[in-house]
Amino acid sequence: MNENAEASKLEDMRKSIVVSSRVRLARNLEDYNFPNKLETNEAKDIISKVKESLDGYDINFNAVIMAEADMLYKEYLLENHLISKEMSEEAKGAVFINEQNTLSIMVNEEDHLRIQALLPGLHMDNAYEMCDKLDDLLEKNLRYAFRENLGYLTSCPTNLGTGMRASVMVHLPALVEMGFITPILENATQIGLAVRGLYGEGTQFIGSLFQVSNQLTLGFKEEEIVNSIMGITRQIIEKEIEAERILVSKLGIVLQDRISRCLGILATSRVMKINESMNYLSKIKLGIRLGWITGISDEEINRLMIKVQPGNQIIDYKAKSQEQIDTGRANLLRTIFKDVDFVG
Repeated sequence: MNENAEASKLEDMRKSIVVSSRVRLARNLEDYNFPNKLETNEAKDIISKVKESLDGYDINFNAVIMAEADMLYKEYLLENHLISKEMSEEAKGAVFINEQNTLSIMVNEEDHLRIQALLPGLHMDNAYEMCDKLDDLLEKNLRYAFRENLGYLTSCPTNLGTGMRASVMVHLPALVEMGFITPILENATQIGLAVRGLYGEGTQFIGSLFQVSNQLTLGFKEEEIVNSIMGITRQIIEKEIEAERILVSKLGIVLQDRISRCLGILATSRVMKINESMNYLSKIKLGIRLGWITGISDEEINRLMIKVQPGNQIIDYKAKSQEQIDTGRANLLRTIFKDVDFVG
C-alpha cells in the first residue's frame, strides 16, 4: 500500500471511531423558579414563550408535549438522542425538534432550556455553531438568568458559566477487548471528563460505545471547551487505532473468525435480542474499519444501531410484542446483511 493510500485508510479509521458529536447549552429564564420548583402554569408559560420565539425562524421545529406523548414515543425520542431520560419522565416538559433531527430544545427538564445540536462524526465545531446560532435567536426574545461573576445560572452548579456540555460518542472495541479501556476511563475522570453509556448518565456501556464529555463549564470559554474535547477525542482515536493494530497482530485469524461469525449470525438469525445485536454490529463496525467487510458502510451501521432499539422497532416497524420486536429486528438485520461479504 502506497503512502497516500495508507494515509487515506488511517483517516477513514479515525472517522469511523467517532460516531457523533453533540453540543448542549443549559439556559434558565429570569423571574421563574428552576424546573424542580415550577408550577404547572409557569411551565406552560415557558413552553409558550419558547414556541413564540421560534416563530419566523428559518428552521421548522415540531413540538412534542411530554404530558401528551405516550411512553413508547418518548422511548423512540430517547433512542434517537433527541431527549434525555429525565425529559422522558418530566410531565411538565416539552421538546422542539427540527425536521433533520439535528437540533432539539428540551424545555423544563433540569433547566428551563436545554439547547442541543447533534451531528454524525467528529464535527463538534459545526454542532457548536448550530447551537450558538439558535441560542442567540432565543436570547433575543427570552431574558436569560445571567450574572457577570457566575455566567449562566443553572440548576446544577457544575453547569454554571457557559452552561455548555460538549460530548462525543466513540466506538472503542479494541480498547475494550485488550482491557485498556479502564485506565483510559479513569484518566478521563481525573482530567475533568465524564464518560457515560449510550444514553447518558446512569446508562450501560453497550456495543463498545462511550460518551465522553466535559464536566465543568465555569471559568472556561465555549470555544475552549469545544477545542479541549476535540483534542482529547483525537488522543482517544489514536489509542484505539494502536489497540486495533495490537489486536490484529495478537489474534490474527481468530479475530477474523469472530467477525465472520457475527456476520453469519446477522445474515441468518430469526430472533435477535437488543444487546446481542448491538455487540454483533459493533464487531461488524470494527470489521469495516479493518477492511474485512464490504457491502455496507460504517454510516449504515451507525444508523442500524439506532434502528434496532426497541422503540424504533415499534414505531418504524409496527412491532406489538417483545417477540415481534426480536423477530422484526432479526428480519431487518437479515435483509440488510444478506449481501454483505467478509473479505478478510
